[in-house]
Amino acid sequence: MFLSCQRQRKGFTLIELLVVIAIIAILIGLLLPAVQKVREAAARMQCSNNLKQLGIALHAFHDGQGRLPPGCSNDVAPNGNGGNGWGSSWKVYILPYIEQDNIFRAWQMNNNSGYVNGTNMSQTVPLVHRMTIKPYRCPSSTIPDFYISSNNNGAIQMMTSYTGVAGSTIDAGVAAMTECCNGTGNIVSGGGVLFANSQVKLTDITDGTSNTIMVAEMSDHLRDANNQPIPGNYTAITSQGPHGWTMGCATSASGAVNIRQFNCTTVRWSINQRGLGNSAANGSNENTGMNIPFSSGHTGGAQMLFGDGGVRFLPSSTALQTIQWMASRSGGEVLPN
Repeated sequence: MFLSCQRQRKGFTLIELLVVIAIIAILIGLLLPAVQKVREAAARMQCSNNLKQLGIALHAFHDGQGRLPPGCSNDVAPNGNGGNGWGSSWKVYILPYIEQDNIFRAWQMNNNSGYVNGTNMSQTVPLVHRMTIKPYRCPSSTIPDFYISSNNNGAIQMMTSYTGVAGSTIDAGVAAMTECCNGTGNIVSGGGVLFANSQVKLTDITDGTSNTIMVAEMSDHLRDANNQPIPGNYTAITSQGPHGWTMGCATSASGAVNIRQFNCTTVRWSINQRGLGNSAANGSNENTGMNIPFSSGHTGGAQMLFGDGGVRFLPSSTALQTIQWMASRSGGEVLPN
């Protein structure tokens, strides 16, 4: 009788190991897009919730004041209480309604209240320095959370993701405004809901609150024709400009089509429009840009808050004229189905 002496096999062969690695790689390749889609869906839902919260705040302001806040204001009554300088944006006015009442109570609506580099900076800078207000930031935003520039006295300010809608270029002459200083090439409308020193009531929105955009997403970089971010001196080119989310408008006058305001935009371009450049002529200049297009880090479009508090996602393919009609509060346009 012969005893068989067999060697026991331990571990994997090289081929088996390579097969296992290949299977794992395939599984990862299949799972990653699914995980990314889930994450983006969650971020888009959070962005929608942010806008709904802003809608509730705007309506609460209306309930208390009998009107909506100004899109941007100067420091002259009734939007401010004194002085003749750069006032505050709508984002400041609704602070009490997004659980930021302590900040609003410390805010003084005079002497360049919204201008961090102005005479009011001693009280403004500590309030905005490194401040994060979650409803003002979309999780999918490609824009840095904060920025600092040479003209804001060391205040590191949050970059917000949403802009007030002043109207559109088709109604640029409506409610002609003389409250702001010259920004050559920009077109500024008073035909929307949130514009310079506006005092719009919900009953003024005769086109229907469900048809009229109050606030729109602006959470992506302005981009060139090759989809690359256009560099600016202030990190990103948005309607808040280099002075931050608190900045409103001033009182020097130069006519309705060449005035300057911040944290509001007049619709002149399509959603996620490319190739405009850092250009005053296109209204997309970083320091005078009131025609910077709506944008987002979401795929294929951007979110909009309508006058009734509803939030809808508009695809980038939405016709420019349709967006302009939605930006008008009382133009009488009939929107396509």
